[in-house]
Amino acid sequence: MRLLFLGPPGAGKGTQARELAREWGVPHVATGDMLREAMAAGGALGREARQYYDRGELVPDDVILRMVAERFRQPDAAQGFILDGFPRTIAQADGLAAMLQSLGQTLDGVVYFDVSEPELVRRLTGRRLCRQCQTPFHVVSAPPRRAGVCDRCGGELYQRVDDTEATVRNRLDVYARQTAPLLDYYRRRGLLRTVSGEGAVEKIRQALREAVGAAR
Repeated sequence: MRLLFLGPPGAGKGTQARELAREWGVPHVATGDMLREAMAAGGALGREARQYYDRGELVPDDVILRMVAERFRQPDAAQGFILDGFPRTIAQADGLAAMLQSLGQTLDGVVYFDVSEPELVRRLTGRRLCRQCQTPFHVVSAPPRRAGVCDRCGGELYQRVDDTEATVRNRLDVYARQTAPLLDYYRRRGLLRTVSGEGAVEKIRQALREAVGAAR
């Protein structure tokens, strides 16, 4: 079972991918986390990526694709994976398809999380993180017991710069321009399934299970 989760920032892809990957016994491959881990580990690919990262440049697609290919070759990915955070453009999707072909693999399905813009803005602007342990909270849906204080360690909660409303709306505009065309790309290939990303977490998870059942 090789799946790709698509959707705008704040759609809940990562939350659902982590839980379903655990449930299905496959790795959750989040390219952002993988990039940070590779740079921290200091291997050849991580060092190459850091050269761009430290200059404030985007890490090239071919470096990301080589990291993803390396991850897919690991034993725990033999039965599949859930890919989250990549591809973001048509060029990256083409690169991913070529990379999977070289590994003798194909995607079984692509799940799109459909969430309205007002809900995305509400989710992203309400997010707060602990400065010490990075535990996430939300001022509406998952507030701390004491305002501004982490339940876990007592650290100060803060709003990330990229979670302000102006920045959030810009991120959503970038997504619409660059990433939304991927929906047609995967629809034409008969891979796309759409799931509402709004509502109770378990209800969304059950809809994902059904969508994946249709893809298997």
